[in-house]
Amino acid sequence: MESVLRGLTEAVARGVPGCAGCTAQLWSEERILLAASHSELIALTDREHALREGPSREALATGRPVVIPDVMRDPRWSGYAATAVRHGIRSLLVLPVMAREGSVVLLGMYAVRPGAFTPGSPLLSLLAEQVTVALTNIWEYDDVVTGAVQLQEALAGRAVIDQAKGIIMQAGGYTPEEAFEELRRISQHHQMKVADLARLLVSEHQSKKKPK
Repeated sequence: MESVLRGLTEAVARGVPGCAGCTAQLWSEERILLAASHSELIALTDREHALREGPSREALATGRPVVIPDVMRDPRWSGYAATAVRHGIRSLLVLPVMAREGSVVLLGMYAVRPGAFTPGSPLLSLLAEQVTVALTNIWEYDDVVTGAVQLQEALAGRAVIDQAKGIIMQAGGYTPEEAFEELRRISQHHQMKVADLARLLVSEHQSKKKPK
């Protein structure tokens, strides 16, 4: 996701007329992931977070784009404005994009001249749509990968449990069902997961079989 956001900022900085730099903040469940086309913009965003006020905070709270036509003439957020001017920024626009339930991307665009951005521009609607598509694709991919990993872990856990059952059956003359119940009883007694206990049992059994 971080690489996707970084690529997004670089593409916006190159492709949006008048835009000299871009930031992308992914707000999800009180967690923030930040990417920027330039290191100075990371410093500016960190300053806004420290102040707990500024255009990104406003966009996050209202769900609407926030534009500053001229940083030097805008009466809002004087502390933020001073930092922006020091980094050569004269105008900016923050576009909130609802990525999925509970998550929003704040796309910040920055210019070195006043009046670079128009809030109602059709380009911004297209940009928001493309951001949504990109993030949806990466989340769907992540869900597939996560599901595959969980399936592999489940299969691996099942295999080691079967091995442990075989060891218990051989040692005590248990049936497969009795061996599993014995494994479960011991795991509960030691407050361990059945799969973890099975791995420990198999590991110890294999170590005993190794020639000295």
